[in-house]
Amino acid sequence: MAKVLIIIGSKSDAQYAEECQNILNELGIKNQLEISSAHRQPDRTDHLAKSASEEGYGVIICMAGMAAALPGVVAARTNLPVIGVPLPASLMGIDSLLAIAQMPSGVPVATMGIGNAGAKNAAFLAARILALKYPDLKEKLEKYQKE
Repeated sequence: MAKVLIIIGSKSDAQYAEECQNILNELGIKNQLEISSAHRQPDRTDHLAKSASEEGYGVIICMAGMAAALPGVVAARTNLPVIGVPLPASLMGIDSLLAIAQMPSGVPVATMGIGNAGAKNAAFLAARILALKYPDLKEKLEKYQKE
């Protein structure tokens, strides 16, 4: 089964990534967390995005606050589905939400809600995307919803 790559911009975002990983782990989806800032580590971020497909990832989840450039930068460098989670930094995360949701044509980012709820929904959306290809995951999701 394809894996999910989670990229956060800094260690301070780890609490949200953990919420996401808990759900992915519960559904049996392998995932990897990487810390890479679009601004402070642009070459590393570029490499992660460009090599994700070759590394066996099927979906990338990016979590970002402040300027929230990470999801858009990653989406510009890969053809994999990118899910953006805006994180509360200033303006209670509204600025991050708008930054992630306003991508130019041809650079799609599926944008979740702000914070913990968005992090959890990113995991569920990634699972639904992967379930299109993996019937056993579809069954797990259906069971999870019934419970």
